Amino acid sequence: MLGLFYLYPILDAVRLAFTNASLLGGEVRYTTGTITAVLGHAALGEILANTAVFTFASVAGQQALGLAIALLVVRGERRRLPGMVLLRTIVLVAWVIPGIANGIIWQLLFSEAPFGAINGVLRLLHVAPVPWLSDPTLAMVSSVVSNIWRGTAFSMIVFYAALKGIDTTLYEAADMDGASTRQTFRHVTLPLLRPAILVNSILVTIQTLNVFDAIISLTGGGPGRATEVLSLFTFFTVFRNYDLGGASVLSILMLVISLVLAVLYASFLPRDEDRA
Repeated sequence: MLGLFYLYPILDAVRLAFTNASLLGGEVRYTTGTITAVLGHAALGEILANTAVFTFASVAGQQALGLAIALLVVRGERRRLPGMVLLRTIVLVAWVIPGIANGIIWQLLFSEAPFGAINGVLRLLHVAPVPWLSDPTLAMVSSVVSNIWRGTAFSMIVFYAALKGIDTTLYEAADMDGASTRQTFRHVTLPLLRPAILVNSILVTIQTLNVFDAIISLTGGGPGRATEVLSLFTFFTVFRNYDLGGASVLSILMLVISLVLAVLYASFLPRDEDRA
Protein backbone atom coordinates (compact mmCIF):
# COMPACT_ATOMS: atom_id res chain seq x y z
CA MET A 1 0.00 0.00 0.00
CA LEU A 2 2.83 2.40 0.84
CA GLY A 3 4.56 1.53 -2.43
CA LEU A 4 1.36 2.07 -4.39
CA PHE A 5 0.38 5.42 -2.92
CA TYR A 6 3.80 6.92 -2.06
CA LEU A 7 6.72 5.23 -3.77
CA TYR A 8 5.17 4.91 -7.23
CA PRO A 9 4.10 8.59 -7.47
CA ILE A 10 7.59 9.67 -6.38
CA LEU A 11 9.24 7.48 -9.01
CA ASP A 12 6.78 8.71 -11.63
CA ALA A 13 7.54 12.33 -10.69
CA VAL A 14 11.25 11.59 -11.16
CA ARG A 15 10.48 10.16 -14.58
CA LEU A 16 8.36 13.17 -15.57
CA ALA A 17 11.11 15.54 -14.40
CA PHE A 18 13.22 14.25 -17.30
CA THR A 19 10.51 14.95 -19.86
CA ASN A 20 8.77 17.91 -21.49
CA ALA A 21 5.35 16.57 -20.41
CA SER A 22 2.48 19.06 -20.46
CA LEU A 23 -1.13 18.91 -19.29
CA LEU A 24 -2.08 20.06 -22.79
CA GLY A 25 -0.82 16.79 -24.23
CA GLY A 26 1.47 16.52 -27.23
CA GLU A 27 4.50 14.38 -27.87
CA VAL A 28 6.46 13.55 -24.72
CA ARG A 29 10.20 13.26 -25.12
CA TYR A 30 12.95 12.73 -22.59
CA THR A 31 15.25 15.66 -21.98
CA THR A 32 17.31 17.32 -19.28
CA GLY A 33 16.27 20.72 -20.58
CA THR A 34 13.30 20.85 -18.20
CA ILE A 35 15.53 20.50 -15.13
CA THR A 36 17.93 23.13 -16.46
CA ALA A 37 15.09 25.55 -17.23
CA VAL A 38 13.43 25.17 -13.84
CA LEU A 39 16.61 25.40 -11.76
CA GLY A 40 17.72 28.39 -13.84
CA HIS A 41 14.39 30.21 -13.48
CA ALA A 42 14.96 33.87 -12.62
CA ALA A 43 12.43 33.83 -9.78
CA LEU A 44 13.56 30.59 -8.12
CA GLY A 45 16.04 32.32 -5.79
CA GLU A 46 13.40 34.72 -4.48
CA ILE A 47 10.89 31.91 -4.08
CA LEU A 48 13.36 29.78 -2.10
CA ALA A 49 14.10 32.79 0.13
CA ASN A 50 10.37 33.31 0.69
CA THR A 51 10.00 29.62 1.50
CA ALA A 52 12.85 29.76 4.03
CA VAL A 53 11.42 32.83 5.79
CA PHE A 54 7.86 31.48 5.81
CA THR A 55 8.93 28.03 7.03
CA PHE A 56 11.35 29.18 9.74
CA ALA A 57 8.96 31.82 11.14
CA SER A 58 5.97 29.46 11.04
CA VAL A 59 7.81 26.57 12.71
CA ALA A 60 9.26 28.81 15.43
CA GLY A 61 5.91 30.48 16.06
CA GLN A 62 3.94 27.23 16.17
CA GLN A 63 6.45 25.61 18.50
CA ALA A 64 6.56 28.55 20.91
CA LEU A 65 2.81 29.17 20.99
CA GLY A 66 1.98 25.45 21.08
CA LEU A 67 4.33 24.91 24.03
CA ALA A 68 2.95 27.94 25.86
CA ILE A 69 -0.65 26.71 25.51
CA ALA A 70 0.32 23.15 26.46
CA LEU A 71 2.07 24.40 29.62
CA LEU A 72 -0.96 26.53 30.47
CA VAL A 73 -3.36 23.60 30.04
CA VAL A 74 -1.22 21.10 31.98
CA ARG A 75 -0.66 23.49 34.89
CA GLY A 76 -4.32 24.43 34.87
CA GLU A 77 -5.34 20.77 35.03
CA ARG A 78 -2.95 20.11 37.91
CA ARG A 79 -4.51 22.98 39.83
CA ARG A 80 -8.01 21.86 38.76
CA LEU A 81 -8.79 25.20 37.16
CA PRO A 82 -12.02 25.37 35.12
CA GLY A 83 -12.04 26.02 31.37
CA MET A 84 -9.05 23.89 30.35
CA VAL A 85 -11.16 21.61 28.14
CA LEU A 86 -12.74 24.68 26.53
CA LEU A 87 -9.30 26.16 25.86
CA ARG A 88 -8.10 22.97 24.14
CA THR A 89 -11.29 22.88 22.07
CA ILE A 90 -10.88 26.48 20.91
CA VAL A 91 -7.29 25.79 19.82
CA LEU A 92 -8.31 22.62 17.98
CA VAL A 93 -11.03 24.46 16.04
CA ALA A 94 -8.37 26.34 14.08
CA TRP A 95 -6.69 23.06 13.16
CA VAL A 96 -9.78 21.43 11.62
CA ILE A 97 -10.61 24.43 9.41
CA PRO A 98 -9.55 23.72 5.78
CA GLY A 99 -6.61 25.72 4.45
CA ILE A 100 -8.69 27.59 1.87
CA ALA A 101 -11.22 28.62 4.52
CA ASN A 102 -8.38 29.64 6.82
CA GLY A 103 -6.98 31.93 4.13
CA ILE A 104 -10.38 33.47 3.44
CA ILE A 105 -10.97 34.14 7.15
CA TRP A 106 -7.65 35.93 7.50
CA GLN A 107 -8.18 37.74 4.19
CA LEU A 108 -11.35 39.22 5.69
CA LEU A 109 -9.46 40.15 8.85
CA PHE A 110 -6.48 41.73 7.06
CA SER A 111 -8.42 43.28 4.19
CA GLU A 112 -7.76 46.96 3.53
CA ALA A 113 -11.34 47.43 2.28
CA PRO A 114 -13.88 49.12 4.59
CA PHE A 115 -15.09 45.69 5.80
CA GLY A 116 -11.60 44.63 6.93
CA ALA A 117 -11.94 43.71 10.61
CA ILE A 118 -8.48 44.69 11.90
CA ASN A 119 -8.28 47.96 9.97
CA GLY A 120 -11.87 48.66 10.98
CA VAL A 121 -10.84 48.52 14.63
CA LEU A 122 -7.83 50.74 13.89
CA ARG A 123 -10.11 53.32 12.27
CA LEU A 124 -12.28 53.38 15.39
CA LEU A 125 -9.12 54.08 17.37
CA HIS A 126 -8.22 56.87 14.90
CA VAL A 127 -5.18 54.93 13.69
CA ALA A 128 -4.29 54.88 9.99
CA PRO A 129 -5.13 51.59 8.23
CA VAL A 130 -2.22 49.19 7.75
CA PRO A 131 -1.51 47.69 4.28
CA TRP A 132 -1.44 44.13 5.59
CA LEU A 133 -1.73 42.48 2.17
CA SER A 134 -0.38 45.09 -0.24
CA ASP A 135 2.96 45.77 1.45
CA PRO A 136 5.48 42.99 0.57
CA THR A 137 6.92 42.71 4.08
CA LEU A 138 3.59 42.90 5.87
CA ALA A 139 2.06 40.41 3.43
CA MET A 140 4.65 37.83 4.49
CA VAL A 141 4.00 38.64 8.14
CA SER A 142 0.26 38.20 7.56
CA SER A 143 0.83 34.84 5.86
CA VAL A 144 3.01 33.64 8.74
CA VAL A 145 0.46 34.75 11.33
CA SER A 146 -2.37 32.91 9.58
CA ASN A 147 -0.27 29.74 9.30
CA ILE A 148 0.76 29.90 12.96
CA TRP A 149 -2.87 30.33 13.99
CA ARG A 150 -3.86 27.27 12.00
CA GLY A 151 -0.95 24.99 12.91
CA THR A 152 -0.45 25.75 16.60
CA ALA A 153 -2.98 23.10 17.64
CA PHE A 154 -0.81 20.27 16.31
CA SER A 155 2.21 21.46 18.30
CA MET A 156 0.03 21.93 21.35
CA ILE A 157 -1.15 18.31 21.16
CA VAL A 158 2.41 16.97 20.81
CA PHE A 159 3.72 19.04 23.72
CA TYR A 160 0.65 18.34 25.85
CA ALA A 161 1.23 14.59 25.51
CA ALA A 162 4.96 15.00 26.25
CA LEU A 163 4.31 17.14 29.34
CA LYS A 164 1.78 14.66 30.69
CA GLY A 165 4.47 11.97 30.46
CA ILE A 166 6.96 13.83 32.68
CA ASP A 167 7.23 12.38 36.19
CA THR A 168 5.81 14.93 38.63
CA THR A 169 8.32 13.85 41.28
CA LEU A 170 11.00 15.67 39.29
CA TYR A 171 9.14 18.94 39.80
CA GLU A 172 8.67 18.15 43.49
CA ALA A 173 12.41 17.54 43.81
CA ALA A 174 13.21 20.80 42.02
CA ASP A 175 10.79 22.65 44.31
CA MET A 176 12.44 21.14 47.41
CA ASP A 177 15.84 22.28 46.08
CA GLY A 178 14.52 25.83 45.86
CA ALA A 179 14.47 26.07 42.06
CA SER A 180 12.45 28.94 40.61
CA THR A 181 9.79 28.44 37.94
CA ARG A 182 12.21 29.62 35.27
CA GLN A 183 14.99 27.31 36.50
CA THR A 184 12.62 24.35 36.62
CA PHE A 185 11.47 25.02 33.09
CA ARG A 186 15.03 25.39 31.81
CA HIS A 187 16.66 22.48 33.62
CA VAL A 188 13.79 19.98 33.95
CA THR A 189 11.04 20.62 31.41
CA LEU A 190 13.04 21.62 28.33
CA PRO A 191 15.60 18.76 28.48
CA LEU A 192 12.81 16.20 28.83
CA LEU A 193 10.88 17.81 25.98
CA ARG A 194 13.85 17.68 23.60
CA PRO A 195 12.70 14.54 21.71
CA ALA A 196 9.18 15.93 21.35
CA ILE A 197 10.50 19.30 20.15
CA LEU A 198 12.70 17.69 17.50
CA VAL A 199 10.02 15.27 16.25
CA ASN A 200 7.48 18.08 16.19
CA SER A 201 9.97 20.23 14.27
CA ILE A 202 10.24 17.56 11.57
CA LEU A 203 6.48 17.18 11.21
CA VAL A 204 5.68 20.91 11.33
CA THR A 205 8.46 21.75 8.86
CA ILE A 206 7.16 19.21 6.33
CA GLN A 207 3.60 20.46 6.81
CA THR A 208 4.67 24.08 6.33
CA LEU A 209 6.73 23.33 3.22
CA ASN A 210 3.58 21.86 1.65
CA VAL A 211 1.27 24.76 2.54
CA PHE A 212 -0.14 26.55 -0.50
CA ASP A 213 -3.93 26.55 -0.07
CA ALA A 214 -3.98 29.09 2.77
CA ILE A 215 -1.55 31.39 0.95
CA ILE A 216 -3.33 31.24 -2.40
CA SER A 217 -6.60 32.31 -0.78
CA LEU A 218 -4.96 34.95 1.41
CA THR A 219 -2.47 36.73 -0.87
CA GLY A 220 -2.36 34.67 -4.07
CA GLY A 221 1.42 34.77 -3.72
CA GLY A 222 1.53 38.56 -3.98
CA PRO A 223 2.08 41.38 -4.00
CA GLY A 224 4.32 40.46 -6.89
CA ARG A 225 6.08 37.32 -5.66
CA ALA A 226 6.45 38.51 -2.05
CA THR A 227 4.59 35.54 -0.56
CA GLU A 228 5.03 32.97 -3.32
CA VAL A 229 6.58 29.91 -1.70
CA LEU A 230 7.88 26.78 -3.40
CA SER A 231 4.66 24.79 -3.03
CA LEU A 232 2.63 27.62 -4.55
CA PHE A 233 5.15 28.04 -7.37
CA THR A 234 4.78 24.32 -8.10
CA PHE A 235 0.99 24.67 -8.15
CA PHE A 236 1.16 27.60 -10.57
CA THR A 237 3.64 25.77 -12.78
CA VAL A 238 1.39 22.78 -13.34
CA PHE A 239 -2.09 24.36 -13.24
CA ARG A 240 -1.41 27.76 -14.82
CA ASN A 241 1.49 27.00 -17.13
CA TYR A 242 0.40 23.37 -17.69
CA ASP A 243 4.06 22.37 -17.35
CA LEU A 244 3.89 18.90 -15.85
CA GLY A 245 7.59 18.24 -16.30
CA GLY A 246 8.63 21.49 -14.62
CA ALA A 247 6.23 20.92 -11.73
CA SER A 248 7.71 17.44 -11.27
CA VAL A 249 11.17 18.97 -10.96
CA LEU A 250 9.90 21.39 -8.31
CA SER A 251 8.12 18.61 -6.41
CA ILE A 252 11.33 16.58 -6.30
CA LEU A 253 13.14 19.70 -5.10
CA MET A 254 10.61 20.05 -2.26
CA LEU A 255 11.08 16.38 -1.41
CA VAL A 256 14.86 16.78 -1.25
CA ILE A 257 14.59 19.87 0.97
CA SER A 258 12.17 18.05 3.30
CA LEU A 259 14.45 15.01 3.55
CA VAL A 260 17.54 17.11 4.22
CA LEU A 261 15.79 19.03 7.01
CA ALA A 262 14.31 15.83 8.46
CA VAL A 263 17.75 14.17 8.57
CA LEU A 264 19.22 17.32 10.12
CA TYR A 265 16.59 17.39 12.85
CA ALA A 266 16.88 13.63 13.43
CA SER A 267 20.64 13.93 13.97
CA PHE A 268 19.89 15.87 17.18
CA LEU A 269 17.52 13.23 18.57
CA PRO A 270 18.87 11.53 21.71
CA ARG A 271 20.14 8.02 21.03
CA ASP A 272 19.84 4.99 23.28
CA GLU A 273 23.38 5.44 24.62
CA ASP A 274 22.55 9.09 25.44
CA ARG A 275 19.51 8.02 27.44
CA ALA A 276 21.60 5.46 29.28
